[in-house]
Amino acid sequence: MHKSGFVNIIGNPNVGKSTLMNALLGERMSIITNKPQTTRHRIIGIWNDDDHQIVFSDTPGIIQDPHYKMQEAMNHYAFSTFEDADVMIYMADILEPQELDEKLRKRLIELEVPLFILINKVDVSDQKKVEQAIDYWKSMVPNSKIFSISALEKKGTEHILKEIFNLIPESPPFYPKDQLTDKSERFFVSEIVREKILELYHQEIPYSCEVIVESFKEGEARSGKIIRIAADIYVSRKSQKSILIGKNGSMIKRLGTEARKSIEIFLEEKVFLELRVKVKENWRDDDRLLKHFGY
Repeated sequence: MHKSGFVNIIGNPNVGKSTLMNALLGERMSIITNKPQTTRHRIIGIWNDDDHQIVFSDTPGIIQDPHYKMQEAMNHYAFSTFEDADVMIYMADILEPQELDEKLRKRLIELEVPLFILINKVDVSDQKKVEQAIDYWKSMVPNSKIFSISALEKKGTEHILKEIFNLIPESPPFYPKDQLTDKSERFFVSEIVREKILELYHQEIPYSCEVIVESFKEGEARSGKIIRIAADIYVSRKSQKSILIGKNGSMIKRLGTEARKSIEIFLEEKVFLELRVKVKENWRDDDRLLKHFGY
């Protein structure tokens, strides 16, 4: 008997959704930084063994008051997960106030599939706070099963997998057994570059950037095989372009070096990376550009 199912993960920004999926999959599928709104797309990661296939879906954090069409699109990705889940996971952060928007609470209560509430980061909290959080979620979403976990430390995550095995339906696999995700290598290269922007730059700059891989070619160099990648970084204003490039190109050079090292680890190949910075004013509210960027 083979079982397969879709397990969709939602929650506020920066509660640990990507960390959880990486912990469950054992693969670095979604970029993780300490900044909110890191995940912008719905990213599928596939867990396989001989008898099971679990299709995990990591979504952007739900933004209560979106300011841009891009953020509206991100919310759409998150709420689309209500339509195709066999198991739904809502993640909460023990370090944040335990609050649930009434509209979202109604959606969770009306779910017709099993719902897990995962209270994350309990490794850095005291037991009393954890117990209070459990009581809160029991009262707010009584149809849920509640777990306290540390996704970063992988505490409690194995138990979640076993629970999912019991709940997903009997079904053949949806994807080939050796497939890890529905996203291309190009997609993950652009995510790695964006991750490095989040790490190296401050304030508004990372949130004003979008990265598109324009070419990805395998070739030969004196040292052997090499992948030549050209990526465009789009920003909203000329002043942001200057900050991104830095004095005498110092920052863009550092960004390129950091990104190239991580891309080489990901692809397990030597990489030549070219980064170009382009200005597209107000791209986060431009329907045509958002479509081009994959939103």
